[in-house]
Amino acid sequence: MFCNQCEQSAQGGCSTIGVCGKQPEVSDLQDLLVQALQGLSLYAVEGRKVGVADPDVGHFTCQGVFSTLTNVNFDPERVAGLIRKTVEVRDQLKEKVRAAGGKVDFEQAAANFTPAATTAEMIRQAGEVVLTGNPDENEDIKSLKQTLLFGVKGVAAYADHALILGQEDDAVYAFIHEALAASITDGLSADDCVGMALKCGEVNLRAMELLDAGNTGTYGHPVPTPVPLGAKQGKAILVSGHDLRDLELVLQQTAGKGINVYTHGEMLPTHGYPALKEHSHFYGHYGTAWQNQTKEFAEFPGGIVMTTNCIQKPMESYQDNIFTSGLVAWPGVTHIGADKDFSPAIERALAMEGFPADTDKGSVMVGFARNAVLSVADKVVEAVKNKDIRHFFLVGGCDGAKPGRDYYTRFVEQVPSDCMVLTLACGKFRFFDKNLGDIGGIPRLLDIGQCNDAYSAVQIAVALANAFDCEVNDLPLSFVLSWYEQKAVAILLTLFHLGIKGIKLGPSLPAFITPNVLDVLVKNFEIKPISTPEEDLQEILG
Repeated sequence: MFCNQCEQSAQGGCSTIGVCGKQPEVSDLQDLLVQALQGLSLYAVEGRKVGVADPDVGHFTCQGVFSTLTNVNFDPERVAGLIRKTVEVRDQLKEKVRAAGGKVDFEQAAANFTPAATTAEMIRQAGEVVLTGNPDENEDIKSLKQTLLFGVKGVAAYADHALILGQEDDAVYAFIHEALAASITDGLSADDCVGMALKCGEVNLRAMELLDAGNTGTYGHPVPTPVPLGAKQGKAILVSGHDLRDLELVLQQTAGKGINVYTHGEMLPTHGYPALKEHSHFYGHYGTAWQNQTKEFAEFPGGIVMTTNCIQKPMESYQDNIFTSGLVAWPGVTHIGADKDFSPAIERALAMEGFPADTDKGSVMVGFARNAVLSVADKVVEAVKNKDIRHFFLVGGCDGAKPGRDYYTRFVEQVPSDCMVLTLACGKFRFFDKNLGDIGGIPRLLDIGQCNDAYSAVQIAVALANAFDCEVNDLPLSFVLSWYEQKAVAILLTLFHLGIKGIKLGPSLPAFITPNVLDVLVKNFEIKPISTPEEDLQEILG
């Protein structure tokens, strides 16, 4: 195996076992799945030229790509099944393209790959996979192609979430196919690859817009809401991940059963959605994210439903309490089927002891998505003009277990009292419970939401820029971001597409970025690695 797609990648790339816990056979099979999807994409691109565009192919491609993200699918048999399904879909599409007069004689191995009969034999096939096409290609071109590929993984994740809530755009699927095909195309220049990467950022903005429309159209626009961090006596289910629809189904299926539902990780912002708030047994938030996740899951006295990625592999000591849903899968863990019947998780929760007593651990505020923030935009603008607010910091992104992420806690703690902190995604769990007070009645720490709510953050920034009649880069606004996996890559490409400059990125730079590619990013976007909170605040504020 060789995997360098996440921030935790060991020494430039994991080669024996993933730091995330992924076994080498799973990593290799996922590479083989990506290659199969690249081959499918060659026919999808050609198909669109001759009027063959099957939305089901787009749906399946998103699901297949999504399943290869960090911390989604750890089950080799499920990945092997997706490989077989990809080749089946590819061959069906190939015949449709042939019948329409399109090109079907591709030379790339991905276009003609036939999976072996057994999973073990597939793993051996995976040893020959080169995800950027030519193994002898220039290292900088490989780096740019990897950046594009990892960005596409993030786009696919958001597009899949949006589709679950009835939102889609064939242009997103068309780009995913175009990008996957380009990643194994020889002869692309550095400018070609940079252009594709920036287009990935543009399409990701559209994917996040679709997901935002799905979330707010189904559950209403988030409103400021206090969320208890303690526990309520009684039976309990914890829902982790990102998927609002799964959370809604858990709430519906536990109604009247004496079970309180708690969120974990990126599900915290769901407490701000009006339609979800209507469930009286939707109680509060349990735990943080990465740094204490194993301990939190082991100690939770109820059933645990994992809906998407950004979650650690469960330990054998408590995996009987874990139930996965959607694309998430681990060997030995019960998976909820496509019928979305969460009865196994509910029965497990009813059989467990639950919380023995009420506990009060305070609360945090969520629900400061764009509608909530822009409803007080006039107060914010006036506070800036009066110099009550000196600067805005967007401190957010992914969390992870790698040392060095305490930087973000220390940074927020040292942000001056006349500055505001906007935050989103699971990176906020390093400081989400800090009481920073307020400025003119507006909390200094505003939780915008999940990672995909970067769309809301962009809309807030654009609205403020319009209010001040300036560009976003001219605002007293700085981005201090943490990254972990591929959705963060997609969001970073979106910020580049929008022309955002001066981003501070950490805790370390991507292992797949070569020095020459980094030099391009520095020259064009002024991106910089984080240093120390003191030095970075001094540089930004002067």
